[in-house]
Amino acid sequence: MNFNTPDTVTIQQTLQDTVHAAVQHGDHAEEGGNLFTGLLHHVYDSNELELPFLGKIELPHFAPIHIGSMTFDMSITKHVVFLWLAALLLIVLAVVAARKNKKNRVPKGFGNFVEVFILFIRDEVAIPNMGPGGIKYLPYLLTTFFFILIMNLSGLVPYGATATGNISVTGGLAIIAFIMIQVSAIRAQGVGSYLKHLTGGVHWMLWPIMIPIEVLGLFTKPFALMVRLFANMIGGHIVIVSLIGLIFIFQSWIIAPVPIIFVLGINMLELFVAFLQAYIFTMLTSLFMGLGMQAAHDESEHH
Repeated sequence: MNFNTPDTVTIQQTLQDTVHAAVQHGDHAEEGGNLFTGLLHHVYDSNELELPFLGKIELPHFAPIHIGSMTFDMSITKHVVFLWLAALLLIVLAVVAARKNKKNRVPKGFGNFVEVFILFIRDEVAIPNMGPGGIKYLPYLLTTFFFILIMNLSGLVPYGATATGNISVTGGLAIIAFIMIQVSAIRAQGVGSYLKHLTGGVHWMLWPIMIPIEVLGLFTKPFALMVRLFANMIGGHIVIVSLIGLIFIFQSWIIAPVPIIFVLGINMLELFVAFLQAYIFTMLTSLFMGLGMQAAHDESEHH
């Protein structure tokens, strides 16, 4: 599902307008346009999928559904395809690693490589932020980490696309995180204590002020997760486009080596950012879940 808001449409239109304005400065507008379009394929979504030796493949398109001012497009787009590929690849790799570790009492090879990440998420993310009770939420945290990591890395391979550079994708991940944050808090506190914390512990006369603030605070956390991941993943590609655009703005290939060197550096940085953003999203999610679980622990100690 592609959730097109006015903000996402404005971002995509601004990118396209910037590209067209840049390539019009040079005599090689057509070649520059093709280069920019190839780079921006990692940034914006489309109804075409480009494959080696096969060219462009038109993806199924369905009529959008309008609900008020919102538009829900259920068409299969390039980012949807890479979402499916990331999920399929995650399942395959997890099954292979599980079978290898089941055969070998001492993990080695690929199984040992995956276990390094599992132990890191368990010992450095789940337990410190959520306590021993966070172990039961470890499958969700691991799935989130590896799923985001695979989507981030898919934009660094030829003909790939960064699905996490689409705010609809990061919004979906944030909605799931929001549900898990509330579920973990309710399970730890109970429904009564959970609703009681929405009052902020103040006098009942201040509830009309405090309750809206507390409810708003529930939504700011997943909103921050959504925007942070989207902005960081799309930012690197925009920087690359801007650097390459210097060649066409100055209308000279003499300066080409300098932008290309910087582009290679940005690519190496994006490889690091792919791991970093997967970790940050998982860590912040566990932290927000831990806050609700810790509230129940603090209340029990108070009693």
